[in-house]
Amino acid sequence: MKFNYRYKEINQINFAFKDKNELEFFKGDKGEVLAFHGKIILGLGEEDKFNKEIFKEAICSLGKFLKDKDVKEISIKENSTGLDDKDFVLSLAEALIVSSYDFNYYKSDKKENLFEVVNLDESFNEFEADVDELQKVLCGQFLTRDLVNLRSNDIYPETLAQKASENLSDLGVKVTIYGKDEILSMGLTAFYEVAKGSDKEPKFIVMEYFHGQKDKAPLALVGKGLTYDAGGYSIKTSNGMKTMNSDMGGSGSVIGAMKAIALNKLQVNVVAIVAACENLISGRAYKPGDIIKARNGMTIDVDNTDAEGRITLADAVNYAATEYKPALIVDLATLTGAAIGALGETYTASITNNEEAFKKVLRASKKVDEKIWLLPNDPFYKTYNESENGDVKNSGGPKAGSITAGQFIENFVEAYPWVHLDIAGTAYLSAPQGINSKGATGVHVKTLYELAKEF
Repeated sequence: MKFNYRYKEINQINFAFKDKNELEFFKGDKGEVLAFHGKIILGLGEEDKFNKEIFKEAICSLGKFLKDKDVKEISIKENSTGLDDKDFVLSLAEALIVSSYDFNYYKSDKKENLFEVVNLDESFNEFEADVDELQKVLCGQFLTRDLVNLRSNDIYPETLAQKASENLSDLGVKVTIYGKDEILSMGLTAFYEVAKGSDKEPKFIVMEYFHGQKDKAPLALVGKGLTYDAGGYSIKTSNGMKTMNSDMGGSGSVIGAMKAIALNKLQVNVVAIVAACENLISGRAYKPGDIIKARNGMTIDVDNTDAEGRITLADAVNYAATEYKPALIVDLATLTGAAIGALGETYTASITNNEEAFKKVLRASKKVDEKIWLLPNDPFYKTYNESENGDVKNSGGPKAGSITAGQFIENFVEAYPWVHLDIAGTAYLSAPQGINSKGATGVHVKTLYELAKEF
């Protein structure tokens, strides 16, 4: 079984391997690798602390070892981990594939010492279809990682739209790209206010995958698409700007999820929406103190031009709500530093207007080992967003920042079931964590895929 990954055939998993040689047991620290006489012994850490997540981390260390040693083929005979066989096979496959990810687009020397073949005992044959499904999901996740890791001189609204079309149009996804004039005629005025400070034309990207029952309401995915955010007139520091190519992490995740859904040919209805733009300073840029009008008619008091993502999302989620009448809206955004302050880079912060909807998202995330923490949607916090001059402020101040940002977006979902995911910490890592390397993680591509399967 071969898998086209990163545009090259580099992975093959064979289900029918027979070998009577017994692997010796080696007790070592998690991820410790010992190789001798053609065999590899991998440490899994303390037995009483062992779980699936630790197994993935250990296998990821093995994958990196194989790359360093230029090993092209390994064989695995049996499962002696205590995990059930399905978890064992899928965790093994995921960790080995993820360990091989290396974003080297900007490197002159693009060496890729990648293993090519994993031989599994024939007793695992029953999971072949599951592995194939997983590999296609990871293909979507790797697309997300590549998009988010690319710098803003390469990924801007036009090229992001092109990447979405190139990756999805041949897979049964209808990709429609709207430019400035259409954005204004569609009433996406708040989005355009953020975008107009840049010379790069904004793009409103709509991706439709309707392969389920014709009369069934779709799942709507909305991703923040700030391909670069300098903060506008509420300008960021130089250090604060350096990684702002990652501010389109939400859009990357929904595009990657659409690829995973389409590759696996799910019989579902899903629409994904991205309002792509840059937030820069110019004579045309919006300013603190401006009052701007959103698509639903609400007026927004611009308290801080660096709280721009929620303004673009306001129009995007409203478009999703009114045009598609979805069963559920999920928005993903690298939205607030407050989410990082509260939860670090391990958990995604969430807020919702519908507990049952959140339970669906949480259930999907737990299936794929992605962590989400629900914050309280208490009406009291909405007072922080109140404005003397407009209907709502775009910044609630320093207190409960992740909550008030989510509550701002809630004003525009037209009471449809909605879950907000603030991926500011989890979309782009400052240091390696778990099985992910530094930089883009492709967070929640797997969660969104599992969620779509429920539809």
